[in-house]
Amino acid sequence: MINTTTERDGSGALPAMTRAGAEQRPTGWFRRVAVFLDLIKFSHSIFALPFALIATFLASRAIGLMWPGWLRLGLIVACMVIARTFAMTFNRLVDRDIDARNPRTENRPSVRGDISPAFMLMVLVISGVLFVLTTGLFYELLGNIYPVILAVPVLAFIAFYSFTKRFTWLCHFFIGASLMLAPLSAWVAIVPPHGPVLGWQVVFLGAGVLFWTAGFDILYALQDQAVDQHENLFSIPARAGAGTALWISRVCHLLTVLALVGFGAGVGGGMPLGMVYWIGFAAVVTLLGIEQSLVKVDDISNINLAFMTINGLVGVVFGILSITAILWS
Repeated sequence: MINTTTERDGSGALPAMTRAGAEQRPTGWFRRVAVFLDLIKFSHSIFALPFALIATFLASRAIGLMWPGWLRLGLIVACMVIARTFAMTFNRLVDRDIDARNPRTENRPSVRGDISPAFMLMVLVISGVLFVLTTGLFYELLGNIYPVILAVPVLAFIAFYSFTKRFTWLCHFFIGASLMLAPLSAWVAIVPPHGPVLGWQVVFLGAGVLFWTAGFDILYALQDQAVDQHENLFSIPARAGAGTALWISRVCHLLTVLALVGFGAGVGGGMPLGMVYWIGFAAVVTLLGIEQSLVKVDDISNINLAFMTINGLVGVVFGILSITAILWS
């Protein structure tokens, strides 16, 4: 049975190990920031950022620009980094109690107290304000009002996904939809007022991101199957079992492949991409196949390799080759 309480000695004091952990809390500001960036897995920005950049270059071509310009690129990257910081900080804050009862996450700095709730609340407020101000620059500098109008709804949605595992097995698809907002938002930030708010081609790209993310998030949740069942959480592995979860993940990644076919072919009046794109597409298909082969019902020892390394390669390889294809088309 999972221990859901923090044991204390007879005097009511924390045990020696916990006291030692408290004594090791980071004291310097830079050290605390470094611990915080590790807590929110800042390096995982590599998952969604390439797709936002793909949409940025594609949207720029849609309004007649061969190159989006450093201003647009800088604003897109800033919005991406700030929004993800907001979402992950919110997640770590509201999940502190659940993380404390999970052996895999019980040593997170947010649980140990290295990063306090007050510090996370401060980051939430700062990142929320910075996001709204940065989206406002699209209006001030580029005449596009849509980003600032949608800023708060976007923040609300990417925060809401943290609650979904408490009441629905669709939680994996909510996090997929959160990452899907990266390319869709980039398009909205670049194209209006010059053209339609959304084009079919970027919708296919967004769908690919949604199902790709849901697929690997289901695999990742296999680690916490027993804990999620004990906590009455609604992950697919906890509700349907590991075998069914693996098959749902595979279907998600098949849908990813189909969506990327529609994206590359320019279905719906978009710009067909050339051979360089299809090389990147073939690499994604291969990497997704490898990812699925690494995780089995009775062996999830390779889950970190499948989750971080393989998906990081998917983002980087697909991003570079897709942007190259757009520039050469």
